[in-house]
Amino acid sequence: MILKRILVFSILAGLLSCGGPNISNEIRVSGRSILVNKQPFIIKGICYHPVPKGFKERSFDTLSEDLDLMLEAGINTIRVYAPIDDKEVLDAIHNAGLKVVIGFGYNQGGHFDILSGSFIDYVNKYKEHPAILMWELGNEFNYHPEWFEGDLNNWYKAMNDGAKRIHDNDLNHPVTTAHGELPDSLALSSSPNIDVWGMNVYRWDNPTNIFVEWKKVSDKPMYLSEAGGDSFMTIAKQGYEAGVNQKAQADANANILHNVFENQDICSGVTMFSFTDGWWKAGNLDRQDPGGWAPNSSGVPYDGAPNEEYWGMVDIERNKKETFDVIKAKYKQLKN
Repeated sequence: MILKRILVFSILAGLLSCGGPNISNEIRVSGRSILVNKQPFIIKGICYHPVPKGFKERSFDTLSEDLDLMLEAGINTIRVYAPIDDKEVLDAIHNAGLKVVIGFGYNQGGHFDILSGSFIDYVNKYKEHPAILMWELGNEFNYHPEWFEGDLNNWYKAMNDGAKRIHDNDLNHPVTTAHGELPDSLALSSSPNIDVWGMNVYRWDNPTNIFVEWKKVSDKPMYLSEAGGDSFMTIAKQGYEAGVNQKAQADANANILHNVFENQDICSGVTMFSFTDGWWKAGNLDRQDPGGWAPNSSGVPYDGAPNEEYWGMVDIERNKKETFDVIKAKYKQLKN
């Protein structure tokens, strides 16, 4: 009987260790590191918002093809700008061996909005899903005080309160944000509940100074939640011809990634912007248009102009651009 009880207990323990989210998929923050199952995790990521040609809304109809391309490129993390309320999609991401950073908006008319509080319903619904890496509150909202009655204090309070609500409901996943550039003293002092600071950084092709600056102001983990260059040169500059120019994008991304991974003592990685070209951003939905505008984007390499529809590592048809091989080479050099 004793032997049987030991055997049954061993089997149950083995099952729990395979299926329990806090055991087999433990996400923690320690010092400047993000730990997955007690091991430092370096984000080799991509921003992912797949909108088909002729549409404005994202669709996961190409998910299987997209995941194959991501795996080929050595990607281990997907960052999405709105929650994925589809277990089959999250299952597919997990089965491919990838993690996902789930983003929540604020008063933007979407589901699971921070303002309404319904995002906690989502957190509780999916907090045990093994694909989840972190919860993200806001994307560059510090560039839009007009959304918060002209006072960013209102946003930082909402963000900090939202992070606390997540911590009260989910002990297993860090809370992050995608802040536009280096957070100032107001942002940092107002948001102690943020565990990991993501930063959207466009400093030409060399973000090195952001790591030096971060080290001086915080001892928390950070990563680049957006970085990269587009494949359209509005003007000829630095030896790159005007017009579609995949080499300019590839060269910029090679330099950016080199600098990111040279600073792993401070930076926990990057989610490059972005997976696919987005034809919905700047003009006619049925064609690729130069143009588009983004706040604080004069640092976009190498022309200082953000051509929003040309930022993919693959084009809208999933053809690989030159930067695909650059990202693949950089990501494959790293172990995890």
